[in-house]
Amino acid sequence: MAGLDQVRSVNILGATGSVGRSTLDLIARNRDHFEVHALTARRDVDGLAELARKFGAHRAVIGDEACHGRLADALAGTDTEILSGEAAIAEVAGSGVDWTMAAMVGTAGLKPVMRAIEAGGTVALANKESLVSAGALMTSAAAACGTNILPVDSEHNAIYQCFDRARPGSVSRIILTASGGPFRCRSRKEMEKVTPAEAVAHPNWSMGAKISVDSATLMNKGLELIEAFHLFPLPPEALDVVVHPQSVIHSLVEYVDGSVLAQLGAPDMRIPIAYTLAWPERMETPCERLDLVRIGSLGFEAPDLDRFPSLALARIALSQGGAKPAILNAANEIAVASFLESRLGFLDIANVVGEVLAVYEPQAPASIDEVLEIDREARRAATEVTRKFQP
Repeated sequence: MAGLDQVRSVNILGATGSVGRSTLDLIARNRDHFEVHALTARRDVDGLAELARKFGAHRAVIGDEACHGRLADALAGTDTEILSGEAAIAEVAGSGVDWTMAAMVGTAGLKPVMRAIEAGGTVALANKESLVSAGALMTSAAAACGTNILPVDSEHNAIYQCFDRARPGSVSRIILTASGGPFRCRSRKEMEKVTPAEAVAHPNWSMGAKISVDSATLMNKGLELIEAFHLFPLPPEALDVVVHPQSVIHSLVEYVDGSVLAQLGAPDMRIPIAYTLAWPERMETPCERLDLVRIGSLGFEAPDLDRFPSLALARIALSQGGAKPAILNAANEIAVASFLESRLGFLDIANVVGEVLAVYEPQAPASIDEVLEIDREARRAATEVTRKFQP
């Protein structure tokens, strides 16, 4: 890999998920340049053991302490140190490696991500909750510790590649692209009867059920607006969203002179992951190359906030600031889980989130523990509100 003349030590938090495995796929193609220090997983013992053996990980950490014995048995005869529990994940996250992939799902990733940031180095951030729920805390810690936060989401990674960080005042607008999801052309009446199976069938990306539903409601784009606010020095009114069904342009940056820079690529998460893994250099990937002639044309349209009110709710949470983004995220997770269990209608996801945002008014969090307490209370409130909408 051109330009990388030293072996980098890496931690992968959430190694058995899709982002973690994609990261390890790239590392496997460049084994001489990376040393796997620690891999973590929540409960996937078999997957974690397989990866720890394959990559010779120094440490393997399973979040569920009840799985410790199984992991120890699976890695018997290796030199891998076996640890378990949330505290152990936070411990290895703060071990001071060169590069950390933060791909844990949910608020369980907040403390490990903060520990990784406080340890310095580079943190490749795929844990959406870190910036949505605790963005000010995370970015302040990164500035104090000299940590580079590199976004892994394709949209923010695209912006990062196009954004002039040396002259941020030259940027006038950031434009996030959204595929529009599977219901882009459906009316509200048609969406009343949407099933979980329909909602998780994303037209362009292969994703988990929860994020697929967020794409279908456009909440994912709302959460990404909040992330962008913390990653890039622009006010909320300079952050826009445009629907781009082909998912070829991943985001755009507009400059004060009218120039617009865009990052394009195939919809493959290994492209943004590779950018963070090799940064500030570049590395080869096995990803499909973009064939614009075959694609033929690219389309754009404004998001419809009447049919997709979740995006509007996210803008409200961003403008109000404080604890509101954390509340938005927590309430949405509860509502989406209820929808996936067929206990809530698709359109009621936004209704639940909107009501919780309106009734819960805590102070802005001053620590990760306070963020987690706000998250717990918002989930409790959302659970109560969800019952009102259940048939």
